[in-house]
Amino acid sequence: MKWITRSHVHVDRVACPWLITRFVDSEAEFLFVPKSQVLKVAEKTGAIPFDTPGAKLHHRGHGCTFDAIIQDYALSDKALLRMAKVINAADTDSLDADPLAAGFEAIAVGYSLRYPDDLANIDAQFEVYDALYAWCRLDLARREA
Repeated sequence: MKWITRSHVHVDRVACPWLITRFVDSEAEFLFVPKSQVLKVAEKTGAIPFDTPGAKLHHRGHGCTFDAIIQDYALSDKALLRMAKVINAADTDSLDADPLAAGFEAIAVGYSLRYPDDLANIDAQFEVYDALYAWCRLDLARREA
């Protein structure tokens, strides 16, 4: 399936493709276009728009698009829900809401500087998101022990 969002990815527009490929659509193909073109290109290509104004999968209230995908696809993995707190805080400028958020925001900015091409950026950053998810699993195991 094709998915489409705004170009010049940052926290949520990297987290969402990670979430989609790991938990929703392992065969996902991502398109990145200027903000003004997302819905037009989505209609033309049949791609599912996300993290852009007018898309069903977008920020809702205090939630970011990562949260919307978790909700709409009924994902309930506890480590993933812990990860969502980090992503939300980093993406919504609520850095005080989670102790990992400021560091995660800094990493996202660094990757954007190193990888201006969106596909290269998400490809490189997926390893970081895999590591965060692994840490969230460990954090939950420690708390439940």
